[in-house]
Parts: sequence; structure tokens; C-alpha cells
Amino acid sequence: MRGWIPALLGLALALASLLPTAGARRSQDLHCGACRALVDELEWEIAQVDPRKTIQMGSFRINPDGSQSVVEVPYARSEAHLTELLERVCEKMKEYGEKADPATHRKSYVRVISHDGTKMDLSGVKFDGDVTSSLKFACESIAEEYEDELIEFLSHEAENVKDRLCSKRTDLCDHALHIPHDEL
Repeated sequence: MRGWIPALLGLALALASLLPTAGARRSQDLHCGACRALVDELEWEIAQVDPRKTIQMGSFRINPDGSQSVVEVPYARSEAHLTELLERVCEKMKEYGEKADPATHRKSYVRVISHDGTKMDLSGVKFDGDVTSSLKFACESIAEEYEDELIEFLSHEAENVKDRLCSKRTDLCDHALHIPHDEL
């Protein structure tokens, strides 16, 4: 009778040691997915702006020679527009669901509502309030912590912003360089 107590305690300790790993992986998957979804949403929003739309940047003061140091820049990638987008983009996380890879059990986050209204394949996608609130919170944390980096990368048309920002600059996706580069 007493022999099973140490065995049970050993099993409980072994299981308890696995829990932080699973939780850490979940957190890493969540933050990586939030970063990638955030960049996707920002790039989509930027693409929706009329490329002819501009904004005046610079100083509105008159120089001693009577000129002004004002230049017009494309609005879509201006700091003003990107800052405005960062304020509201994480609301879009309610349009995402969680999908687990059957082989690795790693979580990824996919859109469950398309931008153009086309039907999407939602097989194996978990879509509930816990998923969306966790993803939104992670998105807001990333947007706040990496605001300067996001603006830096997105203010210029750059390739592979998701990889460059989420994997290389922030290490949020250092485990996930194998994630497919799907476009919205």
C-alpha cells in the first residue's frame, strides 16, 4: 500500500515539470501568431489606402528666407497613418481563430472572416472568446512594445516584414521560421 505513494508522487512531479513547458510553448505560439496577424492586418490596411493620397510632413514654420520645410509624403505609409492603425488594429483579432497542427500540436492563428467575404475553410479552427481575447491582448502588448519597430518596417515598402519583425528583430517567432507565408 505504501509503495504506490512514492510512485504517485514521482508521477505527479514528472507531470508538473511538463506543465511549464506546455504553457511556455502556448505563450510563444500565441505571441508569434499575434505578431504575424498584426503585421498581416497592418499590411492589408496600408494596401487599402489610395496611393495618390498624401500628407504634409515637416515644419510649418517660415524659414528666414521665406520658405517652408514641408514635404508631401504618401499617406498610407506615413507615421501618422501607421500610428492611427496601431491604435485600432488589434480589434481585428476578433476575426481570428486558433488552429493546432495535428503533428506538433503547435498553435497558429488564422482569419475566420475574410476581408472580401469569401467562404473560408474553418476545419480544425477553434473560435471562441478565450482565443480572441488572448490574441487581442497579445497583439496590444506587441503593438505597444514594438511600436517603433513596426513603424520603421512599415513606413517603407519592405519584403518579408513578418519574418524580419516577428522572427529576427523581436524573437517572438524564433521557433517558427517554418510557418508558411500565407497571405490574406
